[in-house]
Amino acid sequence: TEEDYRHLDQLYINHARGGLVDNLLGILATLKGPKLGYQVDRYDHSLQSATRALRADESVDWVVGALLHDVGDVFAPENHSDAAAALLAPYVSDEVAWVVKHHGIFQGYYYYHHLGGDRDARDRYADSPYYEACRRFCADYDQNCFDPDYDTLPIEAFAPALDEVFARPSRLPSIG
Repeated sequence: TEEDYRHLDQLYINHARGGLVDNLLGILATLKGPKLGYQVDRYDHSLQSATRALRADESVDWVVGALLHDVGDVFAPENHSDAAAALLAPYVSDEVAWVVKHHGIFQGYYYYHHLGGDRDARDRYADSPYYEACRRFCADYDQNCFDPDYDTLPIEAFAPALDEVFARPSRLPSIG
């Protein structure tokens, strides 16, 4: 009945939302491990990215976006940017979601040419109102966040930001 499904829906929402931040932290923790040729692993890279954003007085959306921008690496290696953006989009600004979605292509500026690719592939988005934000994100909170000597904050420092962002009502339309 309608009453049954409304009840079931509320139970699911309470369950899913209640564990969301812990689940995200668990996924983020799976980035710990091999450095894959870099000087830090993907987990420390993510913490460093968020630390730099926090210390630059970026908004809470940017800090959480920086923290989770590569979280898709573990379950969507071929489209990690899209996966991370899909996860964030219901809770963060359109700008942050767009930047996370496109950061992989923009990050290519720093290395595509070394692999025979087009380092200027990001220029296909030059007309986007978020182009400059994405370029800046990659320069300030991605490319330079592999420094083993950087004073990176621990994950606990980001708990308030995660709680704030993921406690928001979803911006996606509901079916009801």
